[in-house]
Amino acid sequence: MAGPTHTLSLSQHLHLHLHLHLFSCAALALQQMRPYDRGGILVQNLPAVCFNGYSTLLAPANEVLIPQELLSSKTVWTPDRELGQYEDLVSRVTNFHNEDKGFMVLDGDVFDVPIRKDIVHRVVRWQLAKRQQGTHSTKTISEVSGTGRKPYNQKGTGRARHGTLRGPQFRGGATMHGPKPRSHAIKLQKKVRRLGLKIALSARTAEGKLLVFEDLEVPSHKTKNIVQYIRQMEDTKKVLLVDGGDIDTKLKLATQNLHYVNVLPSIGLNVYSILQHDTLVMTRDAINRIVERMHTPISR
Repeated sequence: MAGPTHTLSLSQHLHLHLHLHLFSCAALALQQMRPYDRGGILVQNLPAVCFNGYSTLLAPANEVLIPQELLSSKTVWTPDRELGQYEDLVSRVTNFHNEDKGFMVLDGDVFDVPIRKDIVHRVVRWQLAKRQQGTHSTKTISEVSGTGRKPYNQKGTGRARHGTLRGPQFRGGATMHGPKPRSHAIKLQKKVRRLGLKIALSARTAEGKLLVFEDLEVPSHKTKNIVQYIRQMEDTKKVLLVDGGDIDTKLKLATQNLHYVNVLPSIGLNVYSILQHDTLVMTRDAINRIVERMHTPISR
């Protein structure tokens, strides 16, 4: 037997719609008070909790801001904030086991700078040019092994005149205008190199691909442990692990057989390595050392 049905009068319908409108306005106002992005949250004097890089306003105990039955699971409006405002961010600190280890403030002048592709291009070009060995070499006519005797008489043979068989037109002869050992390095100002690293860190932070770990300790040198940890990360194809000091021996042995996991100390962190990996994992110590390095005055 069907249950009783209830109908609402016109005034009750209007009253209910008015309440829904007020609750939706209150929800929007609360969200506008707390803009956030995927990589971190703004530091303001508002009570908040951070989970997986997202911020949520906290309601006082035993008090509900909006009745649960009036809330919808459908996303109506997604708040966002403008990037590159040099604002300090708060990030969640975890470890390989995804345990909560507190929070950490990321300096805005390092992790929230405007994205400039031209600066990143200049820094990457400088890196790739500087790492070229430049050991290529060819032999000139004076360095080629062979006799210096004139091959045949100047006249009377009907052939073209030649004075040596070591010329570039002969097989086994010299190479003209060939490469010689040299440095391919180009000059780039220190402030531009430093800005390129800040931009790369800010880009990963804005994408939500910067993870802050308490440490990089692993129980053993087994590769299967690292494989299991990486599988737990969402949308991760290639990971760069950055520690503050020297890399732990167990971590180095556990990752050396994985082509999609690389480990670097903080002193070796560079723009090209960050761009080659879609996920950047840094420890507290590594972030503190990077920030200290970015704040150190440039020696001229």
